[in-house]
Amino acid sequence: MKDCGLVPIMVRSVRCNLRGMSSSELVNHHEEAEEFGGYFVINGNERLIRYLILPRRNHVISLLRPSFANRGPSYTQYAVQIRCVRPDQTSCTNTLHYLANGSAMFRFSWRKQEYVIPIMLILKALVGASDKEIFEGLMMQDYDNTFLTGRVELLLRSYKRFTMRTGEQALEYLGEKFRVVLGLAEDMSNSAIGALLIRKLILVHIENPRQKYHLLLFMLRKLYSLVNGTCCADNPDSPQHQEVLLPGTLYSMIIKERLEETLNAIRTFVNVDVRNGATVDFHDKRYLAKILARVNFDIGSKLSNFLATGNLVSPSGLDLQQASGFTIVAEKLNWQRYISHFRCIHRGAFFAELKTTTVRKLLPEAWGFLCPVHTPDGSPCGLLNHLARTCRLVTAPLAVAHIPALLVKYGMSEPFSSCIDGRINLCVQLDGHVIGWASPSVAKQLATNLRIWKTEGKNEIPMDLEIGMVPPSMGGQYPGLFLFSSRARMMRPVKYLPNGRDDSVGPFEQVYMDIACTPEEIEPGVSTHVEHNPTNFLSILANLTPFSDFNQSPRNIYQCQMGKQTMGTPSTALKHRTDNKLYRLQSGQSPVVRPALHNTYAMDAFPNGTNAIVAVISYTGYDMEDAMILNKSAHERGFAYGTVYKSQIIDLKDMKGASKTGAPTLHFGLGPEIKVNSRAENKHSCLDFLDLDGLPYVGTRLSTGDPIAAYVDDVTRRTKFVKYKGDEAAFVDEVRLIGDETGETELQKVHITLRITRSPVIGDKFSSRHGQKGVCSQKWPAIDMPFSESGMQPDVIINPHAFPSRMTIGMLVESMAGKAGAMHGLAQDATPFKFSEEDTAVSYFGEQLKAAGYNYYGNEPMYSGITGEEFAADIYLGVVYYQRLRHMVLDKFQVRTTGPVDPITRQPVKGRKRAGGIRFGEMERDALIAHGTSFLLQDRLMNCSDYSTAWVCRTCGSLISLGYEDISLGEVFTGMSSSRKPTGPGGEYCRTCRAAAEQEDELERQALATGQHLQRPQGNIKVAISSQNVLGKSSKGGDLDVIAVPYVFRYLCAELASMGIAVSLEIQ
Repeated sequence: MKDCGLVPIMVRSVRCNLRGMSSSELVNHHEEAEEFGGYFVINGNERLIRYLILPRRNHVISLLRPSFANRGPSYTQYAVQIRCVRPDQTSCTNTLHYLANGSAMFRFSWRKQEYVIPIMLILKALVGASDKEIFEGLMMQDYDNTFLTGRVELLLRSYKRFTMRTGEQALEYLGEKFRVVLGLAEDMSNSAIGALLIRKLILVHIENPRQKYHLLLFMLRKLYSLVNGTCCADNPDSPQHQEVLLPGTLYSMIIKERLEETLNAIRTFVNVDVRNGATVDFHDKRYLAKILARVNFDIGSKLSNFLATGNLVSPSGLDLQQASGFTIVAEKLNWQRYISHFRCIHRGAFFAELKTTTVRKLLPEAWGFLCPVHTPDGSPCGLLNHLARTCRLVTAPLAVAHIPALLVKYGMSEPFSSCIDGRINLCVQLDGHVIGWASPSVAKQLATNLRIWKTEGKNEIPMDLEIGMVPPSMGGQYPGLFLFSSRARMMRPVKYLPNGRDDSVGPFEQVYMDIACTPEEIEPGVSTHVEHNPTNFLSILANLTPFSDFNQSPRNIYQCQMGKQTMGTPSTALKHRTDNKLYRLQSGQSPVVRPALHNTYAMDAFPNGTNAIVAVISYTGYDMEDAMILNKSAHERGFAYGTVYKSQIIDLKDMKGASKTGAPTLHFGLGPEIKVNSRAENKHSCLDFLDLDGLPYVGTRLSTGDPIAAYVDDVTRRTKFVKYKGDEAAFVDEVRLIGDETGETELQKVHITLRITRSPVIGDKFSSRHGQKGVCSQKWPAIDMPFSESGMQPDVIINPHAFPSRMTIGMLVESMAGKAGAMHGLAQDATPFKFSEEDTAVSYFGEQLKAAGYNYYGNEPMYSGITGEEFAADIYLGVVYYQRLRHMVLDKFQVRTTGPVDPITRQPVKGRKRAGGIRFGEMERDALIAHGTSFLLQDRLMNCSDYSTAWVCRTCGSLISLGYEDISLGEVFTGMSSSRKPTGPGGEYCRTCRAAAEQEDELERQALATGQHLQRPQGNIKVAISSQNVLGKSSKGGDLDVIAVPYVFRYLCAELASMGIAVSLEIQ
């Protein structure tokens, strides 16, 4: 037995210790009472394998891509493709390309390399079919179809260049060509290798060669139909042709491939021994031990690395289009964000790089499976979606082996009949297997019978069987009866009208159904199903938006994002969590206005906001541009009061605290030089913060620079301190001691949780549940706040201009409903689509307000808190549930006077944590240029950035040719720095001008020596005749001046000079 390492276990899986525990047992084990698992704990983080969209397995789709024509001569844009999945869930994608000469090429991948084979060669190798059998199998008695007849004849003629006639010869040929590619044993015959190739890489979901042959004929007929225009191309971006990559599937695929790689490595070492003539004896334990010692069996660490990074290191690529981004951290910013991680589904990293927007579009086929509003509004828009509330994924295979025989009993013809007429019969497939043929009327009746049987539980038809009946049409989708029972499919419940029972439908079959949203929309004889609830097409988070049907759709999208950014209640086991950062709302409340699903999902256990009295009025001017005024008294009463928990790990091993023997040299505690009674002598003693063990007291208040831990160094025998580096005051909330797995070594690591109070300040971000976000602009004294006739003062004041352009009518309705609910003590139902034009929300809640003695429309007379006078207009006043977002000024403010600069450009570094400057980019620069603010431009871009002075030559305009001459030392210095000052009778000069002058002097001396007259060229450098050097004026060094330039410009000149490009300045 060989140890392959420790494999990470999914929380609450079959192997997890938490499996089967009740809520009370989970709480006793310091877990959430609502813990549902589904993630892995890696390096202290909760990481989950995200859902990815893949092509639907074992289903042939037709494609029309211009890029296919670039694959080689005669290739066209037409192809059909099928993603075949083996029983162990690994897959292989097969593509059939149409060539301009009428033939077709079969493409597949092996270890990230693509190979193409003529389709006729595969047909021959599968069953040894004759040309006549292939011709009849493709034509299916449709001899009047001249297009199909011509293409089949061309296909058969293209095979004549091969001399093979039998299936055995075709297998021999394939084995000869792929022997090296597959890396098989040398004593294996070519025929066996060809058979292995077909079994391993061609239609791998089918084991029977005859069934593979039938499916290949179906693929060819569909390809020719696509080329002829009798069927349309399928949309691979439609959920109809998609499924989901399940975490368990990907996990098992990685384990299988790692085991295969390990076994292949063993085989390689054995083959080497065989070639070298060494003795190979598998009964010899010493030989086996020697071979196994050379192979890395640590599969567990590779799985841990995959979960920790999300990067897939695979020699085959696992038939996936990406190699990274498979795992994410399940952030517990709040409960809504946490549960959304388990319902999100990504299109794939490959599609995020595409410039086309086709993959991002919301298609009608996604109704009920993907939420139309729960998607980010940034770059991942349309790529990162979330499953609808009732959508679920099939995770187990279904028992469907008896279905083919059952369908034959009710009128389906078996696929092996030689007299099938393709003109009047449709193909019947079950999970990519051709199981028979039926006429359109019989196929429709079979689909109806299957649906009745599965809804009534008869004939052992599973509920999750997907029955896709595609009727014949001219130029539409390729017809047939397609049944799917595999896992990883999206399914959702609806009500089947003929018998009134529940039915489970998938995206493939839903396209050909008529599903009414409400009972009132049912059309007799047309509608086949009806929704259980009209809100089922929304995700869990989108269903929590009150009155979302009253709002503009972008506002619902914004709320889905801001609901996940809210400072709420992330967990009920905060005391036992060790997250790096947690946000907690201390004064959370249950909303007065909530949809019915708010109670279904027990969201009150994790409050996400506060009920606020909101007045819609333009008051004081501090409410412009979405700003909101906060009642100072409400703030003092704890409105939106929050806490941030930050964690810090102190590891003495990271401080090089170990001797040569491995024993630690650093120890937590206080050294002998720290006097116990020093607290009385020095009021700022470390003993005010630390205990004798060197760790802080729980509840200690820390400021910047205060000690948070102390340790003693054995080498120096001195006590060293770890200081608190935060900018805010913090309190020690928890101190955890972290030992090793054995528990026998000395303490070397501690985990300290700090609690930082976060009361709302000016600049903090707030939002209602309708995408109406704004920042706190002022905390206004209660004495100056407006008040109503009953003495009610608003907690929040917002500007009326927030409503007309955003059209968030749902917030106005929530204000009325909240006010009525507060007066009557009701929790108002805010489920969407509850009201209509006949039964309006205004009348429903207006009557409640009227019964409570308030204005029917929610308006009230209000009085100025400053003058006491009544406002000229009534003010809209009500109760709205407000959320405090995580975006706070104390986390984001950035200010700098002086600080670190980049060593190359001498400009301020970037980054708030590095004390960097604020970026002044191209758009800011253009704005200042447009306003003509030259002084501000110079101040921002040079004086406060990389101001420097440099010597420039007036003669040649060079900025980088400075030389320095010190006559007293007889040395010459060169460089760009202008900070050097002459120390003797000498000075700066231009090296370029001096070299030119010296060359000219040399030529003149040579001319005088030979008695010739030197003709000076026009425009040559003029040299001042002087025997004495003056600072900045050299007899042979040009005319120098000091100018102020940005240092990065000097760096640019030097870089250009290294490429032989000179920069010449004109100095005035």
